[in-house]
Amino acid sequence: MKQLTFSCFLLFLHFYTIAQTDPLTQVHGARSQAMGNLRVHGMDTWSYFNNPGGLAHLEASAISVGYDNRFGLNELSTVDLVGAWKIKDGTLGLGISRFGGKLFNQQSLGLAFANQLGIVCVGGKLEWFQTQIEGFGNGNSIIFSLGGMAELSSQFSIGASISNLNRSKISKDSETRLPTGVSLGVFYSPIPQLELHLEIEKDIQIKPVVKVGLEYGIKNWIFLRTGINSNPSRMFFGIGLNSSRFTLDYAYGQNQAIGSTNHLSLNFSLAEK
Repeated sequence: MKQLTFSCFLLFLHFYTIAQTDPLTQVHGARSQAMGNLRVHGMDTWSYFNNPGGLAHLEASAISVGYDNRFGLNELSTVDLVGAWKIKDGTLGLGISRFGGKLFNQQSLGLAFANQLGIVCVGGKLEWFQTQIEGFGNGNSIIFSLGGMAELSSQFSIGASISNLNRSKISKDSETRLPTGVSLGVFYSPIPQLELHLEIEKDIQIKPVVKVGLEYGIKNWIFLRTGINSNPSRMFFGIGLNSSRFTLDYAYGQNQAIGSTNHLSLNFSLAEK
């Protein structure tokens, strides 16, 4: 009986956290969030979470930390730590994330690897994912994700990302599976200081989400960003400040029906730019 109750409770929370965006389904990093929760063409340390293939585009090893607050509730906040290291055979990534509060929380720990193969970069990620509910116990899963992109020219590229490719269950005591999402994206840069992004994201259990994002750079140290989403309709704004080694990004998201979200991330490059 306890296992049945636990499974039903997990099922409810599973669909609830899809709507609220948990560590497994959400886009990480304030830069990507400011442009409309873009996943495919981040090409920074946050690619570990969003599209592991993007790690291959890093010019130098780096470490990033991030904090997300959704709708003013600490119980819907996320804390992230991610690092990426350039090695002889490619780029190695390590990430930790925690979502939620004392009564309900989810955390992940994993390892990713990406490499450049001509015009194509490909990466994979293996992570341990835990869901914990006060008074009910916890569920543990192993998740495999895959992503990559193809640079067709210096101005145009396409990419894709698949999360939870193995369709892992939320726990061994439940038949409920964690979200599996597929993202397809196009990147276009008509001039060096302007980036345009278009993505379509589809979770197998919900309708597709269309994402459009824009970034404009001013004097190589300040970046203005905006983006929109469908299903549900959301708007995003943000700013980024770059120095030789540090990058500070902030994003603000607005959902008219639910409220606002705030995202902050800090990146430290281990090599002078």
